Amino acid sequence: MQSGEISQVIGKSVGVRMFEVEKGAIRRFADAVGDGNPLFRDVEYARKSHYGDIIAPPGFFGWPLKQPMGSPLVVEFPGELMGPLMKAGYMAATSLDGGMEYDFFLPVYAGDTLTSTTIVKDVRERTGRGGKMCFIILETTYLNQNGDLIAKARATTIMRSMSM
Repeated sequence: MQSGEISQVIGKSVGVRMFEVEKGAIRRFADAVGDGNPLFRDVEYARKSHYGDIIAPPGFFGWPLKQPMGSPLVVEFPGELMGPLMKAGYMAATSLDGGMEYDFFLPVYAGDTLTSTTIVKDVRERTGRGGKMCFIILETTYLNQNGDLIAKARATTIMRSMSM
């Protein structure tokens, strides 16, 4: 179930971002998540593999490029999305992370520049014991510098209504 006003945000763009994938950042990310796979850190090992070079662990898409000073590193809901949500009684302060799903198509290599485009894929409202809730699914598509599809990510955000 969804109100007419909220359903109008489906398909809207939340933003486009660019990411630079650097060999040292790949190694630091792998260290941070405790992944000792030599494909992420050992150049000689990676060159002998079928990948032919250092690749990034799944879920690492590099560091954002061309961000204005003070920009957050997360996608924020723009006004054209928050307006209808606020009218329906939802506030960003009541949001929860509902999880993330990935589909991987090609490896990410050190030296790649990725472009991500995020859209509102779906919005659903439900009523539970705690009142009205809204599930917002954002889909982010990652392309490399050659225009190849690298991955798709779906993030779910859950918002509770401020009105009981």
